[in-house]
Amino acid sequence: AWVHGDPRKVIYPTDSYGQFCGQKDTLNENKTILFYFNILKCASPVVLINLQCPTTQLCVSKCPDRFATYIDVQASYRYKPDQWNYFRQFCKPGFNNPRKSVAQVLRDEDCPSMIIPSRPFLKRCFPDFSTKNGVLTVANQTTFKDGRGKTRNVTDLREAANGINNVLDARSVGVKIFEDYAISWYWILIGLFIAMIVSLLFLVLLRFTAGVLFWIFIFGVIGIIGYGIWHCYWEYDHLKGIPGSDLTVYDIGFQTDFRVYLQLRQTWLAFMIILCAVEVIIILMLIFLRNRIRIAIALLKEGSRAIGYIMSTLFYPIVTFILIAICISYWAVTAVFLATSGEPVYKVMANQTLCKYANLTCDPETFNTTNVTKLCPGAQCTFAFYGGESLYHKYIFIFQLANAFVFLWLVNFAIALGQCTLAGAFASYYWASRKPADIPLWPLFSSFGRAIRYHTGSLAFGALILAIVQLIRVILEYLDHKLKGTQNSFTRFLLCCLKCCFWCLEKFLKFINRNAYIMIAIYGKNFCTSAKEAFFLLMRNVVRVAVLDKVTDFLLFLGKILVAGGVGVLAFFFFTQRIPVFAQEAPTLNYYWVPLLTVIIGSYLVAHGFFSVYAMCVDTLFLCFCEDLERNDGSTAKPYFMSASLHRILGKKELSPKKA
Repeated sequence: AWVHGDPRKVIYPTDSYGQFCGQKDTLNENKTILFYFNILKCASPVVLINLQCPTTQLCVSKCPDRFATYIDVQASYRYKPDQWNYFRQFCKPGFNNPRKSVAQVLRDEDCPSMIIPSRPFLKRCFPDFSTKNGVLTVANQTTFKDGRGKTRNVTDLREAANGINNVLDARSVGVKIFEDYAISWYWILIGLFIAMIVSLLFLVLLRFTAGVLFWIFIFGVIGIIGYGIWHCYWEYDHLKGIPGSDLTVYDIGFQTDFRVYLQLRQTWLAFMIILCAVEVIIILMLIFLRNRIRIAIALLKEGSRAIGYIMSTLFYPIVTFILIAICISYWAVTAVFLATSGEPVYKVMANQTLCKYANLTCDPETFNTTNVTKLCPGAQCTFAFYGGESLYHKYIFIFQLANAFVFLWLVNFAIALGQCTLAGAFASYYWASRKPADIPLWPLFSSFGRAIRYHTGSLAFGALILAIVQLIRVILEYLDHKLKGTQNSFTRFLLCCLKCCFWCLEKFLKFINRNAYIMIAIYGKNFCTSAKEAFFLLMRNVVRVAVLDKVTDFLLFLGKILVAGGVGVLAFFFFTQRIPVFAQEAPTLNYYWVPLLTVIIGSYLVAHGFFSVYAMCVDTLFLCFCEDLERNDGSTAKPYFMSASLHRILGKKELSPKKA
């Protein structure tokens, strides 16, 4: 990619001669915009951007700002030389022969037959469309001369510039959005800083409120379901005696209007039975899993306490973010170099109905010596696109896949390094006999050093397995996209099954890898051994795993919503100038939702960064807790390393020495 690629092909437009517009130290240095001789030949803006429009393309310093035709300019060049001098800047370089016949000029495409008012977009000249009283116009005109003796309506330009209005509108919206960011960026940073403070406070308060929040939610769910049961019974009793309400669902069959089913007593009876079953299941789960729920809440509180002692862990996600940003940058730059490693491809441009050589590849250096110009008068060998037929160019797609695979591997390694580092830091907290006195100095830095020095291979191997599965998923998505519209039902079903299976496999591997990295951080064993020991340890505590996972997910999700929602509401009132104290400070915006959405999304990501550390902390403490229970029995010889709160929850029976 580095040898063959040329990013200038993306940065600069290319004219019909394969030269870049606006490139320094060339004849086109001051000609930064691409001009199309006959935009009517272009089917859509996508064709224009892909540089495959079958018309001469020329680099110019500015787009035309007026209507003019070559016929009119040629007829008046003697007494209106200024018009000719203006028009010929859109002709081929060096052409200055207004006496040449119009037919020959248009045949050889020395000059465009017409120019129309245009504006630059994506460094290309597009018609300056506007709407006046619901009518499409160009420079306030609805008609124009095409330079071939016809007067045409500007609507004829629609197909050639399909969607340009929307794109230009989007461009003006983009400018306004940029202006909003320019005057509100520091307020956005303040909002994100507030989100960081609120996230920290939430993690600290979880030590005292984790149990309260969870039980409030549980009893709230029980109350809501109870109200649903009562409402279903009320509807069931209210419909008693109403004609037609005693019919069954089977009697009325399938109805597109589902409100019909709400008029049946049987429907409400079914709803009531389902809700009663759900209510009973939840209550029974609370009764039989109450001890495990208490352990989960205690571990959540313990996690908050551990983070309180090792506060530096909260800022480790910044390191992961930097590493992933480097990976993304490397992948993106390499992908651009690969995509731009093609050679210029030239094709014969002529009237396809009269010339059999039209659209065939050609060599511009030898084109004039061939018979093509004789058999097809006016034919030209012009630049079409970048590509190639060599062995290297045939395998560029494979190289892109390899680049994507390296990207996935590196990103997964960066994430694995973060997980192993955090796990090592929190494990040093759990296995400290006296907390916090026995916690090592600089636990996060020490854990990071151990992960880099001793566990790089294990982390890379785990990341490799995950990257292979993710690459297979990418390939399946690519095949599904390519085969749409041509695949039969069986192929669609098979692809759907494969995508589902590999999605499940990826989720399972992420779960195994995460816990394997924790075991690696604790014992320092290789990846396969650690993964096996973590898996069987979790299987021996599968109910605890399920309870802890759901309790943790709920509390962290609640925290993210509270942080993002709370800061979002505050930002809404601020940017809409509804806070009297800050009404004068609030900036005047084109779209208040621009900084508002940025603050909300940014707050959620900030909260996610902090809470991901908390989730890793809880997972690490849980594995340490399970290992502690299996290795020790609470006796003097083998004391537990768990906190006093977990001691109390387990009770005396589990803490008594185990009999041989």
